[in-house]
Amino acid sequence: MKIALIGRPNVGKSTLFNRLTGRKLALVHDRPGVTRDRRYGDAKLYDLTFHIIDTAGLADPDDSALTQSMYAQTKKAIEEADVLLFMIDGRTPCNPYDIDLGRLMRAYHKPLCVLANKVESHDHIEGVIDAARLGFENIISISAEHGLGMDDLYDFLSPLIPKTSENEEKAAPPLHLAIMGRPNVGKSTLINALLREERQLTGDMPGLTRDAIRIEWTYKDRTIQLIDTAGIRRMARIDDSVEHLSVQDARKALQYAECVILVIDCTQALEKQDLSLAYEIYNEGRAMVIALNKWDLIPLKEQPAFLKNIQHKLTHQLAQAKEIPFIGISATKNQGLGKLMDAVLRMDMMWNKRISTAKLNEWLRDVVEHHPAPAVNGRRIRPKYITQAKSRPPTFILFCSQAEKLPESYTRYLTNNLRISFNIEGVPIRFWVRGQKNPYDGRRNEDKQKDKRKK
Repeated sequence: MKIALIGRPNVGKSTLFNRLTGRKLALVHDRPGVTRDRRYGDAKLYDLTFHIIDTAGLADPDDSALTQSMYAQTKKAIEEADVLLFMIDGRTPCNPYDIDLGRLMRAYHKPLCVLANKVESHDHIEGVIDAARLGFENIISISAEHGLGMDDLYDFLSPLIPKTSENEEKAAPPLHLAIMGRPNVGKSTLINALLREERQLTGDMPGLTRDAIRIEWTYKDRTIQLIDTAGIRRMARIDDSVEHLSVQDARKALQYAECVILVIDCTQALEKQDLSLAYEIYNEGRAMVIALNKWDLIPLKEQPAFLKNIQHKLTHQLAQAKEIPFIGISATKNQGLGKLMDAVLRMDMMWNKRISTAKLNEWLRDVVEHHPAPAVNGRRIRPKYITQAKSRPPTFILFCSQAEKLPESYTRYLTNNLRISFNIEGVPIRFWVRGQKNPYDGRRNEDKQKDKRKK
């Protein structure tokens, strides 16, 4: 069951979307028109579960391509939805465009309820009274910010939404794949190319995408949740409050992502921000694939040197970058997308890889025999035991004597050898060193206490 939130700008659609999904997924700001793309979420209202669609605020469409695209996106949401929730501002009378929107939605003959939002008290309810002019039977006063009127909304939706069975099998969790990069490098165009539809707004205007939009998709029988994020610039260059929220939302999406496609525009010089993003993604522990967009604009003879130059710059900033896949693509011409997604699935498989303790310790014995740990103050450090604590990313714990004195160079040697031996190159590895507690320490302390008592 899909339910779409429709209405003018700044009537509280995103606020209600966040309340029903239970998470602050949509950006909320006093400025009208912050939401531009349609956003999907899994919503719950008491015992009702459904999919909800947040849409851009519809005002009088002008001749601009952006406004027309936003209008088309909202119409697609209306066509796709099973139930429509028409939101108005309950504090002010309906304006002419509210009436036009009502005519537009009435033509679809779908279950519809008018939600007069921002009604926290009975002092300003002009919009609730005036809503009768829209000609709809169901009108509910709510406050999305404070959760008022949710009982009435439940009564309207309950007969329309089938109850879910507790015995239904839960689908396997999707791969959360974030598309990140600087502004205007082709992230939304890549999303549209993968989906083979005009799902996201695209254009030459930087900062067109504001929210981190999540879209369910399937590739080679693998369910993937694509996350289109806003372009990230240096925080020092951001003086707009909405852009600041957009960048924060993109970074929050990185924390929940499992794999990231970092999009780089081949026609632009590799900037410090590209390198910083790559470092941030890797430092967050996420699997990463680098998409070199507009690869078709680079002459064929220059492509090897161009790729080598980018790898050199990234490797200088991030030593592990040489093992990360670099895939040349053209989002506008649908070139290289299969290779890109195959690389994503391969990196995700390595990111989730688990190695048995027996194999790890067999590897450890061979590695230490070939290159023993150094001696400190005449006492050799002895690696004793290794185990994998978790995956996502692969995390290993090495137990050894004098752990605090193990040189970082030897830890790097073990990590690099581990990558090669078990084919987990290109993904972050967490490698922790722990000391072993001496089992005789407690007995020695007891003997000392006994000696003191005798004296």
